[in-house]
Amino acid sequence: MSQIVVVGAGQAGASLTAELRKAGFDGDVTLIGAEPVPPYQRPPLSKAYLLGEMAEERLYLRPERFYEEQSITLKLGKPVSALDAGAKTVTLGDEVLSYDQLALTTGSTPRLLPGAIGGDLGNVFTVRTLRDVDAMAPAVAEGAKALIVGGGYIGLEAAAVAAKRGVDVTLVEMADRILQRVAAPETSAFFRDLHTRHGVKILEGVGLERLTGDGDVSGAVLSDGTELSLDFVVVGVGILPETTLAEAAGLALDNGIAVDETGRSSDPSIWAAGDCASFPFRDARIRLESVPHAIDQAELVARNMLGAGEQYTARPWFWSDQYDVKLQIAGLNSGYDHVVTRNSGPATSVWYYQGETLLAVDAMNDPRAYMIGKRMIEAGKSPAPEAVSNPETDLKSLLRA
Repeated sequence: MSQIVVVGAGQAGASLTAELRKAGFDGDVTLIGAEPVPPYQRPPLSKAYLLGEMAEERLYLRPERFYEEQSITLKLGKPVSALDAGAKTVTLGDEVLSYDQLALTTGSTPRLLPGAIGGDLGNVFTVRTLRDVDAMAPAVAEGAKALIVGGGYIGLEAAAVAAKRGVDVTLVEMADRILQRVAAPETSAFFRDLHTRHGVKILEGVGLERLTGDGDVSGAVLSDGTELSLDFVVVGVGILPETTLAEAAGLALDNGIAVDETGRSSDPSIWAAGDCASFPFRDARIRLESVPHAIDQAELVARNMLGAGEQYTARPWFWSDQYDVKLQIAGLNSGYDHVVTRNSGPATSVWYYQGETLLAVDAMNDPRAYMIGKRMIEAGKSPAPEAVSNPETDLKSLLRA
């Protein structure tokens, strides 16, 4: 009987194994996770879960009985220590599993602060796993003083939750502005104003020199000489694809595990999906970090492991929740040369163009702009910027044009 092993029990791994059964695979399926809990949602961790508004069981993508009913063997709390691509085996402690096909859905790991500048002090947190947030929760208390390192979406979401809990929050961003790597100045300005109105102190063009403390962090020295007294620190300086096993097995890497349009790696028996995989996209190779992508690519890989031969067409979209603002992003803005902003009452959207081609839309509390922009991008339509920026224009009419 054919054996499929999936390493990585996150969103991609859970989606892949479920799709294998849905597609009719009746061989052995094993899903291996380093964490001791079933696959769970990550986005609510730093929001509803940290705020105490969501119980742990509600984070689970599926109830545990689902895996038993679908004859999916869960091996949880068992990190894979070795992958032998030649022998087609994975090792978990003293257990060795054989596979006919293997999928790596190992996700990503957060960048950490170096120990030399205090990164290993107590109460210095990242926001990636259930364990991370459980450890952080007691520190996020009214009246506490926090430093958020990094002004990307992870840092801003952490700042929003901490501020809502009554924490005195300072956020530092080394770049000239928050969200510089991922958004236009107009979007950065929107979120800078939002956080400032909620009491967050945002310092741009300022880095962290070092953290101080004896055991637990108690302060920080910033690159401009500012000294802060602190109770805890949240580090949100990006993530890295988890490729340790792939590298040890000799798989081709390129900003992640390099896969082709079908999700197959340089080893014909090994596939990859989700945060850890880079794939061809518009004459380049990219890696996407989002829940929708993890689901879509993983389900396609499952079907291709069974011989479907489908090619992956990414339709990038993302979201972020901060205070009472829901940001929805359609498309990828890389290569944009100008933007237009559309203001319609409390709703705001930023539209990215390269020449006359619409690339992406950032929609803040504007689901209509997001949905129409997403449909336009997927259909290859590019409305005139002056029409988009005019609040009197009916966006739906542009979709019909």
